[in-house]
Amino acid sequence: MAGAERASRHALGVTGIRFPLPMDGQMFVFDVPRLLLAIALAACVVAVLPSAADAARNRSECANANLQPAAGNLADVRAAVLCLHNRERNARGLPRLKQSAKLRRAAQGHSGDMVAERFFAHESPSGSDMADRILGTGYADGQGWSLGENIAWGTGHLATAAEIQRAWMESPGHRANILRREFREIGIGIAIGAPVDAGGLEGATYTADFGVRR
Repeated sequence: MAGAERASRHALGVTGIRFPLPMDGQMFVFDVPRLLLAIALAACVVAVLPSAADAARNRSECANANLQPAAGNLADVRAAVLCLHNRERNARGLPRLKQSAKLRRAAQGHSGDMVAERFFAHESPSGSDMADRILGTGYADGQGWSLGENIAWGTGHLATAAEIQRAWMESPGHRANILRREFREIGIGIAIGAPVDAGGLEGATYTADFGVRR
């Protein structure tokens, strides 16, 4: 078990919020620096948050949170991610996130592309970014909007929803997206495989796209 844990790998990425100003339709961009870090180094603690024991309890209460992602169970893993996000939000009196089919389409496409094209970033090799992908699904449909995105990949036990959630919540930028009050919808995409050479280890790549339409 210890050897397997040492072999497991995990990395994260986060993007900020983009939204058009209602006055003139121009784009204001707020970018949180993208983070790429090993799970062993992700140890941020904020005093106003519930204790680590409370957070661990929240994660453990979601069905399938420790399920190893596989081709036949991705719906269960997605449901676990949504449950974990909403437990964190509920604990802070924030509105629950609802699933959006269009956000999920954008998220699933991005996870699949990262694995297939071997890159780990919010911007694809073709130059399209989070807003391009999400708005391309018709998500905003002429309305004002705010968007956010978290990405991550892991191998071994670090590929489970519980471990991805733990890493996101220990990273200020990722946590900010999960706990942003204005967000109302989420789309979760999970692809089997890693976006880089994982040394033959089995893994999974996650994208969570957040949004609100006004």
